Amino acid sequence: MTSTEAAATALQDYAILWSVGDVRASDVVNAACDALVAGLDSPGLRILAACTRAEADYDVRELLPAALDELNLAVHPVAGGAGQEAAARALARRMLAGKLTPWEFAFRIHQRYGHELPLTERLAELDDEYDILEYGDRTVDQVNAEVLAEARRLAGHPQVPAEPTDGPG
Repeated sequence: MTSTEAAATALQDYAILWSVGDVRASDVVNAACDALVAGLDSPGLRILAACTRAEADYDVRELLPAALDELNLAVHPVAGGAGQEAAARALARRMLAGKLTPWEFAFRIHQRYGHELPLTERLAELDDEYDILEYGDRTVDQVNAEVLAEARRLAGHPQVPAEPTDGPG
């Protein structure tokens, strides 16, 4: 992944995580600054990156959609399935970056989506397993390893459903 692709992904992740209350508006502004430094550019991105910490809490809601749109980055409604899946993938990338422990990641996913989101069902089950470790034969390290594998799967999950392809004919 190039630095501009990584910056675009990070900006999208911060946008969705801000919309669900996991990061602050100033974190979105910092991601916009990082995107500019990485080579992404648009008028809306420059305006967003120029927000002060105090302005961010008031202005990100208005400025972010235009900046993402100008960069052709997806804006997912938080309540929809695509928004829930985008938030889950963003949390997975945060865990893989060391910003969440495996337990915190599984707990947040379980707390947010329960057992209702098919993409994250296994993480909800793993969060349940953390609660019963003392009664079973599994260790924290074993459950952590499975959570890590799920995070890798989510982080690598395509953001847009793949188009069906014709098989060899």
